[in-house]
Amino acid sequence: MKDILREVGMIARALDSISNIEFKEMDLTKGQYLYLVRICENPGIIQQQVSEMIKVDRSTATRAIQKLEMNGFIEKKEDPHNKKNKKLFPTEKGRTIYPFIIRENEHSDRVALAGFSDQEMATAYELLERIRKNVEKDWEFVKKGNKRDY
Repeated sequence: MKDILREVGMIARALDSISNIEFKEMDLTKGQYLYLVRICENPGIIQQQVSEMIKVDRSTATRAIQKLEMNGFIEKKEDPHNKKNKKLFPTEKGRTIYPFIIRENEHSDRVALAGFSDQEMATAYELLERIRKNVEKDWEFVKKGNKRDY
């Protein structure tokens, strides 16, 4: 079998590294842009939902969200229906930077998919989506404290 996941990992790490370098001048570091995008696209989302979308553990999400709040990109508001939850919203600063992050993402898509036909892009998307869904099952299993059998 080809090392498909190694290729996916190298692509993900390269793109993440590029983004971290380019967003550093905006005070966004270590993947914080991922959180900001999800919060801008889902105003009022709670931290647990963000961590599930990005596929990170609670403590990683907590650190990133705290830094975003300290740097003025997001704000937390009480959930009137559940006092335990804090709803996350982008600030004006966060909403201002969001279009730049999206432009960078679109550029990365164009670079990564250069020379691909529409059909090839659709096929790649479908296959990667299937891989993600397979991996999510293990992620949920392990996240609950279980051990995989391998």
